Amino acid sequence: MRVGLLAHPASVSLRLRHAAEILREAAGVRLTALFAPQHGWFGEAQDNMIEGRCPPEVFSLYGRRREPTAAMLAGIDAMVVDLQDVGTRVYTFIQTLYLVMRACAKYHKKVVVLDRPNPIGGSVEGPTLDPAYASFVGLTPLPLRHGMTVGEIARWYRKKLKTDLTVIGMRGWRKTMYFEETRLPWAMPSPNMPAVETAVVYPGTVLLEGTSVSEGRGTTRPFEIIGAPNIHPEKFARELESYRLSGVRFRPLTFQPTFNKHAGKICGGAQIHVTDRRSFRATLTGAAVLKAFRRLDRGFRWKSPPYEYETRKYPIDILAGTSRLRRMIDRDAPVSAFREWFLEDARAFRRSIRA
Repeated sequence: MRVGLLAHPASVSLRLRHAAEILREAAGVRLTALFAPQHGWFGEAQDNMIEGRCPPEVFSLYGRRREPTAAMLAGIDAMVVDLQDVGTRVYTFIQTLYLVMRACAKYHKKVVVLDRPNPIGGSVEGPTLDPAYASFVGLTPLPLRHGMTVGEIARWYRKKLKTDLTVIGMRGWRKTMYFEETRLPWAMPSPNMPAVETAVVYPGTVLLEGTSVSEGRGTTRPFEIIGAPNIHPEKFARELESYRLSGVRFRPLTFQPTFNKHAGKICGGAQIHVTDRRSFRATLTGAAVLKAFRRLDRGFRWKSPPYEYETRKYPIDILAGTSRLRRMIDRDAPVSAFREWFLEDARAFRRSIRA
């Protein structure tokens, strides 16, 4: 069988062999095409409309073309998908999976998804995407923290796309597990996802990408270190601590990003320390962080488009999947209002789709 492979640098086995190497040696398989998602085949490219390097034999699915064409799929019978996701809707690999499945359904190609653990377990947290805000950081109505594996998401996509799909499941994995419990090696799926701790906070602090605030790119702890030039660290940390969020502490911090927002400038802010993953609520923490910056940062602004190929809507709105979050932050809604909203969305998702 002629197969294509959609993969990235984290598509490795327990012994750190890449999926492409394994498929080349597999009996009855001829690997005839390679495909890369955002960040490129080598995983070196940064965020937001920066295309990664791909060898001539690799088709990029990030950039001007994000869905495979008939010509790209002409030399294969089946597409093998091996992508380590991080459990957050806006991480674009699951959007690429959707577009690949759609194209394969159109051109009558099989899809085989090699399932991998959700590194932050099976917990679900809202907000859920409103289809009016669909974009490349959210094509389907998933909560921000969706609690599913790539294989489960592929099965859900199949209901709409009618793709000829096979999911190769995992052995020994449970939804209560965090990635360290699998004893698998962590390989960075993108340049700013260096550790499992990053993935744990990412469903909340990724929202800072829609603002003028640094989400810690250009530091050694992206998404855990947050700040801006006009922030007094101790005052900011006290503000966050006053919200009494579960399973997390905020340590005052001064840092200097080497690239991305505020590169070379001294920023005040905090490092997020998760003290209890089971009680920690990442998206609620993200909303609280936005609230604190909106109150204390006189330079705070909502980022303008373009962002991830969306040219009209606010980046924060497509990240949240709704304009409701931005409007609530602007009117300084209490943390309890976000908590109730996110819990309601999570319950509705579990009842209607996740089950």
